[in-house]
Amino acid sequence: MATSATLAPPAARARPMTREEKKVILASSLGTVFEWYDFYLYGSLAAIIGAQFFSAFDVNTRNIFALLAFAAGFLVRPFGALVFGRIGDLVGRKYTFLVTIMIMGLSTFLVGLLPSYAAIGWIAPVILIVLRMLQGLALGGEYGGAAVYVAEHAPVGRRGFYTSWIQTTATVGLLLSLVVILTLRLWMGEAGFQTGEGYAIAGWRIPFLLSIVLLGISVWIRLQMQESPAFQKMKEEGTQSKAPLSEAFGQWANARMVIIALLGLVVGQAVVWYTGQFYALFFLQSILKIDLLTSNVLIAWSLVLGTGGFILFGWLSDRIGRKPIILGGCLIAAITYFPLFSALTSLANPNYAKALETVKIQVAADPATCGSVFDPVGIRTFTSPCDIARRVLSQQALRYEKVDAPAGSPIKVTVNGKEVPYTDAAGFTRAIAAEATAAGYPAANDPAKVKVSGFFSAIANPQALSVILVLTVMVLYVTAVYGPIAAALVEFFPTRIRYTAMSLPYHIGNGWFGGLLPATSFALVASTGDIYFGLWYPIIFAMMTFVIGLLFVPETKDRDIFSYQGATAK
Repeated sequence: MATSATLAPPAARARPMTREEKKVILASSLGTVFEWYDFYLYGSLAAIIGAQFFSAFDVNTRNIFALLAFAAGFLVRPFGALVFGRIGDLVGRKYTFLVTIMIMGLSTFLVGLLPSYAAIGWIAPVILIVLRMLQGLALGGEYGGAAVYVAEHAPVGRRGFYTSWIQTTATVGLLLSLVVILTLRLWMGEAGFQTGEGYAIAGWRIPFLLSIVLLGISVWIRLQMQESPAFQKMKEEGTQSKAPLSEAFGQWANARMVIIALLGLVVGQAVVWYTGQFYALFFLQSILKIDLLTSNVLIAWSLVLGTGGFILFGWLSDRIGRKPIILGGCLIAAITYFPLFSALTSLANPNYAKALETVKIQVAADPATCGSVFDPVGIRTFTSPCDIARRVLSQQALRYEKVDAPAGSPIKVTVNGKEVPYTDAAGFTRAIAAEATAAGYPAANDPAKVKVSGFFSAIANPQALSVILVLTVMVLYVTAVYGPIAAALVEFFPTRIRYTAMSLPYHIGNGWFGGLLPATSFALVASTGDIYFGLWYPIIFAMMTFVIGLLFVPETKDRDIFSYQGATAK
């Protein structure tokens, strides 16, 4: 149920932002772009990193370990929110995100210098995971600091618009990382990029090493900034919290608002965000089998076209409210994900879409020999022929139906009624691939699949343009739920605990519910044989946020964050 808001006087609402305050927006946003760039480099290069630092294992296992190391950065983000949120509420906003960007920039730079497994053995992946966790901790403190800092400089009535610039930074950082990687790949060639063949250094290391330049720029910019006026006023009045953690989470009135913010705003925002930008990329590459260059170019174009939506929806939230835009975005996304991903399949890989409808694959086996193949972190070992066969079918993105056979029956896999003998995993993999292709599934080099040769060639390709349009719609959903979220979270909590209280739900929602979405969604696909089944993950959580938000989230757009005292204020 909505709590009462403390409204700003009319004069405060009418005050335009000064030139110095606009400089604050630019400086905060630019620094945060660089921090997101650092964080997403690892995800964009996970396969190469797996080959460099987990080379003692087979290809599948090393990729799993690389993804687990990537996930480690997401898992520690809430702990970074607690540590740096507390420092931010005790010491100040400016000091705290100077520290966080130093940690992020240096950790990223050191990844570029880190010797491979072949050079120093097991210590290489251990150091890599430590650096990745440091990145997650830093990001846990960075976002909340930047959002609070900007919001506390913005005039009431324009907080949505000005904090929306911070909201563009995650997408711009991702786009920047993709552009740098694509440029180096095209310039150096794949061999030069992966191994350094013909060059003094492997190209994949260069984006990490460039972070030291970005770090220097960011630190210089942030040293020019002043402490936020809201924190300075609170400090002068001596009203700072002496224990922000216990006050934010130990007092039920505040803890209740943290829970409402998490479930009624952030979780839905997070799953829509990660579906539109990360799962869409994963779906193109791993399920539709679109090549790496093409899939990255298509996503990059959708980000270019859709990023302005952050500003649009942030501005609109100042007029009609944060709540209707965020919850409306969750609802529309949940309703349209199935038709959008179906359209993506038909447009990007039309022969594959046709095969899904015309090729019938069945796995018939004794139910007692078929277990669950749900494996979101990729560490389970499967021994049953039924489970191994289903894993192989899922990895090849072949839709199948599991049929219960009489007790004691051996496994029987058929493609349009023709049996494919099961011998072992390797033999079955070759046999099912050949039979599926013969039945109508497209070959790896199918010319009907969307393909581009470079960034600008995509806009001259009608098929690529149609795929970009679908992806852009999903990015616009991202901008609707994410554009106003910073202003909404800042307005939820009083100045004395704002940094701490808003950072935790944001990073639990985005680090855990969002960050684990691609792996969990694919595990759902693998366990059911339905390439669209993974969409139930974002749909269920987006609908949950819509319902909880509708019932319990207050509208905060007119709240005066300087005088607001918390959930119990009247």
